[in-house]
Amino acid sequence: MRILVAEDDAGSRRILEAAVTSLGHECVAAIDGEEAWRLFETVDVDAVISDRMMPEMDGIELCRRIRASGRDTYTYFIFLTGFDKKADVLSGMEAGADDYLSKPLDLNELRPRLLVASRVTSLHRQLSQQSAQLERLNRQLFEQARTDPLTQLGSRLKLSEDLENIHARADRYGHSYSAIMCDVDFFKAYNDSKGHLAGDDVLRAVARTLMNTARRGDQLYRYGGEEFLILLPEQSLDDGLMAAERYRQAIEELAIPHDSNPTAKVVTISAGVALLSRIKGKSVGAWLNEADAALYRAKQQGRNQVVRTDAE
Repeated sequence: MRILVAEDDAGSRRILEAAVTSLGHECVAAIDGEEAWRLFETVDVDAVISDRMMPEMDGIELCRRIRASGRDTYTYFIFLTGFDKKADVLSGMEAGADDYLSKPLDLNELRPRLLVASRVTSLHRQLSQQSAQLERLNRQLFEQARTDPLTQLGSRLKLSEDLENIHARADRYGHSYSAIMCDVDFFKAYNDSKGHLAGDDVLRAVARTLMNTARRGDQLYRYGGEEFLILLPEQSLDDGLMAAERYRQAIEELAIPHDSNPTAKVVTISAGVALLSRIKGKSVGAWLNEADAALYRAKQQGRNQVVRTDAE
């Protein structure tokens, strides 16, 4: 362990340093509480052995500051006290100390206390590492639940959470959003002829192209099956139509062969666009239904095209 020794008496400090070193530990020494606190802030220590009475800052204040420091790792704290001052032990424990040693120092008393300190700090390190690992896993699970595993776009859960915020911003601040609902044309026929693995490759390629074509701020989700949803903040309906056409062209330019697409002979998408704004006063559900209805019209009219909602 690395042990910080705080002792204003030079002779006692040298004895304590020698004792700590003789037991195989690294020692960092301070001549008073102020210096001990500065060292604690800059040096990673496992334990502190501090005299209770020191100039500038006493051991009680040093202990309180260490306990309030918020360090991830636990610092074991041992007070030094004279035989005639054992009544001060309670106040030291109340300040956050773990143990105490009586003056003059007895090596046979120091050894077991440092063994306990080593076990306690080691246990706290393990717990801290496990806690950090659990936090990382929780973050990963949080992100995984909000990411579609096939396309790496936002999942329906992520969409549901984002829609709540979008509706609140539109209602409170008057922000407007365009929604682009799109899906892959004749995708079932592609699956039937090429197989589901090839179909998954197409969905990944489409999603990747949508992400590469997206502008900063565009929010992309896999809505379900071969259907995708793109939300464009602070965009008018005309802006949404231009963006949807940009997405449509990017997919067509992939030139993925699709013999079951009777006109294009490559993979294409159809898209419907709708607007959400406070002026329109519609619900999020109605907004997405309008985009979906526009998508349906795009398909009825021959696919591989962009259609705006009738509601506008």
